Amino acid sequence: MEAESPSSYRYMGRSYSDSGDSSGPFSDCNSDQSGEFPSSGSPTLSTSSSGGGLHRLLISCAADYSDEVVRGLISEIESPSVTVESQRRAAMELRLLAKHSSENRLRIAAAGAVGPLVALLSHPDLQLQEHGVTAILNLSLCDENKSPIAAAGAIRPLIRILRTGTPAARENAACALLRLAQLDDLRAAIGRSGAIPPLVALLEFGGPRGKKDAATALFTLLASRENKARAVEAGIVRPLLDLMADPESGMVDKAAYVLHAVVEVAEGRAAAVEEDGIPVLVELVERGTPRQKETAVRSLLEICKDSAVYRKMVAHEGAIPPLVDLSQSGTKKAKEKAESLIELLRQPRAAGNSHR
Repeated sequence: MEAESPSSYRYMGRSYSDSGDSSGPFSDCNSDQSGEFPSSGSPTLSTSSSGGGLHRLLISCAADYSDEVVRGLISEIESPSVTVESQRRAAMELRLLAKHSSENRLRIAAAGAVGPLVALLSHPDLQLQEHGVTAILNLSLCDENKSPIAAAGAIRPLIRILRTGTPAARENAACALLRLAQLDDLRAAIGRSGAIPPLVALLEFGGPRGKKDAATALFTLLASRENKARAVEAGIVRPLLDLMADPESGMVDKAAYVLHAVVEVAEGRAAAVEEDGIPVLVELVERGTPRQKETAVRSLLEICKDSAVYRKMVAHEGAIPPLVDLSQSGTKKAKEKAESLIELLRQPRAAGNSHR
């Protein structure tokens, strides 16, 4: 079984650890983190047919199973004559099979599960819908499955679930979209399909895991320039700054990284200034962790590089003393960025008066 809270992971080709200041800003969305086994009395666990539900759950957790079992589960979720309870159980078993190994994910997709699972995303039963989205997430962990999932029409129903699904379904929909967005040709398409506003809403109003999943998905989507403008229009800057200003949120690093992606475009820089982001960033340079200091100074450098007005605002906020400290004691990259920003701030009118 895959660890659900790994102590280390890879993201965007880089290795990170979950603990300590050396950790990376994002944990990758792995397989579903909601409960594998329903509590007694749950409608997803049937004890009928001589304990068939429990028996088949055990089958689904076994390392060895037949393609016939998978085809039977697919038939159950497709059949109009079976009960919703049976569909829930079959979908949950496919979800569990897809959770436990890459080989399973490939075999399940090859058996024809993608289309029927995508169809479940539009089912009126919320629990069945949740099993469907989570199974899609688990299948999407294999790169080979990403394009078939998108081709089966998963993007729009995943976005709808972001808006209307259960909390767990919304979180797993965010993770599934993140996985699909790792393909360059899907990233802009996901943004054009309307994913960014509900992800921003999840970032602002979701629970702790929902906020983290939304931040990670947004970070990936913002690799597309057109998605940066969409994120600004959706109001991403305010919740990012609120999270950055609240150490108790556990989201300072993630929010700071996403904000840096946002301020790489002119409308993002303008929004950060208008939302009083400069004091938040200067505070991070002064009091943040080493990684937070480095990320904050990178964002300030983006904000200042083309605007004398913004440079004056940053200088007036008292940025130079903590920048001098950072230039002497920070990481190599932080020192370089701090020195570049100090030079800009000490010549605030040298590059014109653009607000860009």
